[in-house]
Amino acid sequence: MTLRISLYVIAASLMGAHFFRMGNFLVLGLCLATPLLFFYKSRWSLFLLQLAAYCATASWLGTAVQLVQFRQQIDRPWTAAAIILASVALFTLMAGVLLNARSMRERYPF
Repeated sequence: MTLRISLYVIAASLMGAHFFRMGNFLVLGLCLATPLLFFYKSRWSLFLLQLAAYCATASWLGTAVQLVQFRQQIDRPWTAAAIILASVALFTLMAGVLLNARSMRERYPF
């Protein structure tokens, strides 16, 4: 279970770094505060954590599409950027999916 939580914290930190680079400090704070929901032992907190991970995955994929389109327009290589962002999106998705394990559901009852 510690591994699942650690992966989620890393994914939230990566999302926070993304918003820091964009200069959106309010969302950065939310990204960094989201893992604090692990301290509240309720099923709704686990649901919110999963929802945040899935939204972050969508954000990574949207960013990847925008970056690929921009790089194609200016005739720059785009495959490395697409691979990196798709990998981060997959990592974030897996961090959310792993929270749906039976051990997590048992620890976060209704």
